[in-house]
Amino acid sequence: MKTGQPSRTAYQAARYRAAHQLLERGSIFPDPIAVPLLGESEETLLADEARRGMRLFIAARHRFAEDHLAAAVRRGVTRVVVLGAGLDTFAYRNPYPEIEVIEIDHPETQAWKRSRLEAAGVTIPANMRYVGIDFERESLGDAGLGESGLGESGLGESGLAGFFLWMGVVPYLTPEAFAQSLDAIAATPGNEVVFDYAQSPERMPAERRAWLEARAARVAKIGEPWLTFFEPEEIAAELHGRGFGEIEDLGPSGLAARFFGRPDVPAETPGGHVLHARKL
Repeated sequence: MKTGQPSRTAYQAARYRAAHQLLERGSIFPDPIAVPLLGESEETLLADEARRGMRLFIAARHRFAEDHLAAAVRRGVTRVVVLGAGLDTFAYRNPYPEIEVIEIDHPETQAWKRSRLEAAGVTIPANMRYVGIDFERESLGDAGLGESGLGESGLGESGLAGFFLWMGVVPYLTPEAFAQSLDAIAATPGNEVVFDYAQSPERMPAERRAWLEARAARVAKIGEPWLTFFEPEEIAAELHGRGFGEIEDLGPSGLAARFFGRPDVPAETPGGHVLHARKL
């Protein structure tokens, strides 16, 4: 992101979530705050109909994440950490009164978000807090998320496992920044994480590859380039090497079957993935 400006890609992701509420009536991922928080007219959002594939992927990744979060709450997790929160709305429609929510993001994006919340008339809940971090210059360890768990810097009691929502962030991190963040999450047994990642455009069919390369050029131009890609076996090795187990990784085939009633998508189809893992 550019200095002095909020994340443009976070804004675009929020537009897709809001458009899903109008175009598909939130059928995959209902979010009553998405449209008012964005502050755009419904007419403008309805114009996004042509970008259906990306819109539905973003809806599915949030549904996947919050389905796993619901299961974690049933297991007794009482803290959610939203990494690179952008305009994520979980904290403001949180159905679990016993859950504390911590949003971690760049301070400039957080300031922008709080202004949008105020404009939309959304109250900041008492059971959530903000922590500002620039992920390329600071690590989660700097926020008290190291070996002591969710401890220092006002992040809560140490040693308690938490659930980390990490949506729409990993492709924009350097490999080093990704590894540092994953190390901090892995420091506490029982921590769970959901994140999305992308396979390289080089894996895609020619038409899809051309579209992705054009999109990559656009986000690079606004100062938020794609920096990190993974193959499923690579990310599995990264997680297993840090002691994560219970890994569920859904790519295009798995997402299509689970959320869209499409069992016909070949298992080897490359694309965006959403993954959940739990530290043993």
